[in-house]
Amino acid sequence: MKLRRLLPWFGLLTAVHALSAQPAPDPRASALLAASLGFCEPLWDERAGLLWSAMTGSARRHDIRGSSTYALGLMQRDQPGDRARALRVIDLVLGQQIRDPGQPWDGTFYRSAEEPQPGQFSERWMNYDPNWRYFIGTDFAVLLLEYADRLPPGLAARLEDAIRRAIEGELQEKRLVPSYTNIALMHGFLMTFAGQRLGRPEWVRDGEAWCEAVHAGFSEHGSFEEYNSPTYYGVDFYGLALWRKYGPTDRLRQLGAEMEAALWIDTARFYHAGLRNLAGPYDRAYGMDMRRYVSLTGVWLALVLDPPQVPLPDPSGPMGHAHDFIFGPLAVITGARIPAEALTHFRQFQGERQVERQLPGGRTATAWLGRQVMLGGEITGLSRAAGPASRTIFHPATIHWVMPDGDIGWVLLRECPRVDARASENLLVIRAIGDSTLQVSAPGLTAAELGRDGWKLPGLTVTVETDALGFEITPREGGFDLKYREATKIVLRTAEK
Repeated sequence: MKLRRLLPWFGLLTAVHALSAQPAPDPRASALLAASLGFCEPLWDERAGLLWSAMTGSARRHDIRGSSTYALGLMQRDQPGDRARALRVIDLVLGQQIRDPGQPWDGTFYRSAEEPQPGQFSERWMNYDPNWRYFIGTDFAVLLLEYADRLPPGLAARLEDAIRRAIEGELQEKRLVPSYTNIALMHGFLMTFAGQRLGRPEWVRDGEAWCEAVHAGFSEHGSFEEYNSPTYYGVDFYGLALWRKYGPTDRLRQLGAEMEAALWIDTARFYHAGLRNLAGPYDRAYGMDMRRYVSLTGVWLALVLDPPQVPLPDPSGPMGHAHDFIFGPLAVITGARIPAEALTHFRQFQGERQVERQLPGGRTATAWLGRQVMLGGEITGLSRAAGPASRTIFHPATIHWVMPDGDIGWVLLRECPRVDARASENLLVIRAIGDSTLQVSAPGLTAAELGRDGWKLPGLTVTVETDALGFEITPREGGFDLKYREATKIVLRTAEK
């Protein structure tokens, strides 16, 4: 039986039980797998044997990384026809590995089947993505570890060869550092796995040393360089779960379990179960409301929370960053090990609190979580920019609150050349250099309720103290942009209505 249309979380849980005569051992995991594969179904191109890309705003193309993860999910589900389709996809993905010895892109994979071969003047990220070595390489490793008995003769050797090429290409490119957290974690696993599997003891030795370096960086502050990222934390949890579950040495499995638990505990401190969101600041984020876009942290939490608590949009409707929903099989197969003290925060708001965390590079993340409002700010030493200079994903100053209709409103510092921000109880203090633009999102808000010195938001009043030399309001979908020109100080005081 196939789920032709995606169902809300409650419906998925019911459908999963109906699909089998035996009760599912983990209904949440089964529901997530069913939802993720159901999301992929309309993207399947039978002629090409690959998924169409689910990314919006791009030309129609076939998604190689997504197809690889989809194949792993089909192996997990293992319904009639799933193995045959999975094997077809795996064969095609293997053919998308770039073989160009001596070039920096050697051993990575095309991002789409339509992507041209990198050439003489190709640039990393623009013309190729070296990280596909790891997203696809770890898929291959898990296939070999979990489903070797389902692979036809010769396919296991092809997967091993692809992993070897990926590692050799990475070692030749020499671009990784241990602080590049999400990729560094996958590199540590894949290199040690390949070393053990392929009889390369130097890879096991060097991979373990790499993992020790990642651990040392984490241990200094109990945090990663890419801090409090709803999306990239999801990849971090995946990398750590690979260490913990499949690490080829006792030490690697120990380090993975230790850091995985510590990262969940720290994440929980910033999480507000009532608002179903992580408080800012976000070093890298692709949205402001986890109920409206697919964050990988939200995907992980679908494994442990009841459907109404899960910080994800209903997969049957519109979803921001929807292509990340394909990640589901990776979370399901590695499993979430969340300490009890963290689970309490994810299941129910544990009371008002101030959070402060020292970060690598002398930065400090601060947050205050109240009953109906939460604020976040990052102190950077006026060393970082919000906006285009950070590819729009560094959000150093944020506010979330509950509106009268129960929806969530939010504010973020959208653009600023250099910024410091500190959050405390009902207070967000922003120090800036240059023009600062704050985006306010609250359906139904009008320009008349927004002024230079204060905002009357649905359910929240904000008093503004600033030395800005100018003030402009620009409408945008769902709210407004508020530009404070040449401000060195913007102080926001919040009060619930």
